[in-house]
Amino acid sequence: MQIEQLIKERRSISRFDQRPVDLEEIKQLLKTAAWVPNHKMTQPWRFVFITGDTKQKLADLAGSYMSKGKAGEEKATAYQKAYETFEHVPVFLMVIMEESHLLKVRQEDYASTSLIIHNLSLLCWEKGIGMIWKTGPLTDDVHFRELIGVKQGEKFVGMLQLGYPQKVPKARPRIDLTERITELN
Repeated sequence: MQIEQLIKERRSISRFDQRPVDLEEIKQLLKTAAWVPNHKMTQPWRFVFITGDTKQKLADLAGSYMSKGKAGEEKATAYQKAYETFEHVPVFLMVIMEESHLLKVRQEDYASTSLIIHNLSLLCWEKGIGMIWKTGPLTDDVHFRELIGVKQGEKFVGMLQLGYPQKVPKARPRIDLTERITELN
């Protein structure tokens, strides 16, 4: 696939079929995705794959978190919905980066780590594998951070959900970029 076509056709996928995803293939794609610009070559990133029993613990944690503060039937429904949403994701890939004490370095490192995620999304899409990049209040929860092993001095960057698409959403319109371009002579 041509890079222009790949960029335009890639979609964020949140509904997956249950075909297994080859972790070794994802690891190889991740090695390629890491070829990003990174000022001073700090390479602050690390990655945690979540499958199996840990995925079940993550689904339980999500269910508990989303049902917090609710009662009775509403609590049970919220728990079940969150649990099933997480349980149906074939593979989770957590992206974590070491945080520099220098703001400029932190910003550059976050940008580079984000580029890895984007590169991975394109590489996966080329192979027919869908992905969505998630964050949110759950990812700030101390129990979530403990479960995936975020250490002191690290920033959680993203929870990547990977799998073969069950449904591919239509493209959403983009603004006319000419409205956002300025030429200074």
